[in-house]
Amino acid sequence: MSNLKELTPKQIVEALDKYIIGQDNAKKSVAIALRNRWRRQQVPKELRDEIYPNNIILIGPTGVGKTEIARRLARLAGSPFIKIEATKFTEVGYVGRDVESIIRDLTDLAVSMVKSEKTDEVQVRAEKHAKERILDLLISPPPKKRKRVGIDNNSDTVIDDAEERYKRNRAKFEAKLDKGELEGRTVELDVQSDQFPSMQIISPMGVEEMGINLQDLFGGMIPKKTKRRKMKVKEARDHLIQEEAQKLIDMEQVVKEAIERVQNSGIVFLDEIDKIAGEDSKAGPDVSRQGVQRDLLPIVEGTSVFTKYGMVKTDHILFIASGAFHVAKPSDLIPELQGRFPIRVELNSLTAADFVRILTEPENALIKQYIALLKTEGVELTFAKDSIQEIANIANQVNERTENIGARRLHTILTALLEDHLFNVPDVKIKKVKITKKLVRDTLNDIVEDEDLSRYIL
Repeated sequence: MSNLKELTPKQIVEALDKYIIGQDNAKKSVAIALRNRWRRQQVPKELRDEIYPNNIILIGPTGVGKTEIARRLARLAGSPFIKIEATKFTEVGYVGRDVESIIRDLTDLAVSMVKSEKTDEVQVRAEKHAKERILDLLISPPPKKRKRVGIDNNSDTVIDDAEERYKRNRAKFEAKLDKGELEGRTVELDVQSDQFPSMQIISPMGVEEMGINLQDLFGGMIPKKTKRRKMKVKEARDHLIQEEAQKLIDMEQVVKEAIERVQNSGIVFLDEIDKIAGEDSKAGPDVSRQGVQRDLLPIVEGTSVFTKYGMVKTDHILFIASGAFHVAKPSDLIPELQGRFPIRVELNSLTAADFVRILTEPENALIKQYIALLKTEGVELTFAKDSIQEIANIANQVNERTENIGARRLHTILTALLEDHLFNVPDVKIKKVKITKKLVRDTLNDIVEDEDLSRYIL
């Protein structure tokens, strides 16, 4: 959340424009929602807890950028983010995932995120400590000084000489280690065993659903097993750096910071919410619809969820729901849940002109990706301007004639177009490949004209 002060809503939209074409209304709504999170942190504490996020429903067909908007928004803010499909959950009391697992998963991600940041902070110190431990493994330490018994005047001198030799050898090995000359040397070290005593737990809720790790639960009572392993210095260094970083990180502080992030800046993207809208079936309880909505309601409204790291409040987590809503409508959701998603934004279907921009403008544009992939083989891939327009036209045509899957159609079109080149390039040793309008037509025309074939291939 530290960088949000510098990010105005306009700048947030500009940052999203680098990866997502069009959908200005949706970008504007999420930009305001993100800025409001920073604004909330600035208001007096007594009012801060009363300001709740305005959750958003993004309405539009698949492949128009709903998920990408939420994902890029979270990355921009450095927020814990999780994408969940609403259809994965069942009503409490039935076999399947319960909605509280959303928050447990989000908390796990936040802990990993903060832990990774803290690891980067102590990386230099961890590398230094790991280096010292590798040197200890490569060179046996000298004998310790012992108290003289009797009249042996030479014993201390012998030990002092051994210490001097040890220091000189250690300095030589350190120099070789720095130059990478000892990477292939084998060392032995003790590593923690992953094995854990098996035990049976009888519970209506699975251990994974509870979010509890048995090693965490009983770790203090059951000693951790270690085993002796031989490995190369290069592998040992990576292992020891991780081990030393763990020692330098304060996990209590990591957990505290992670929970704080989840509670104040977490983002949950709830996909396919339209699939749980609508009336229950008359034949009996429908565990995938209104029951799930009722279970979601307290999470979205604000409740406390038990996780293995402690209680996590959901009051100020931002929920972004999305769905195509071809059959159901947002008004088919239960009224209480509708009220918790006050902002509704309709995303536009993509046109051929949008496809041309999607292929070329974003920083991660598909054409740029394929150019980079073939460059690894020493091949220069180029696209004529009219070939890009033809690819966009074909994608739009196939979407209209078959199922409209939005920009995802471009993946299938380009894969079919470049398949032979991607397969043959390593063996044929071609230096340049140019995609022309004629090549696009010749390669894809038969598939596009045959509707059954296009449904199968594209």
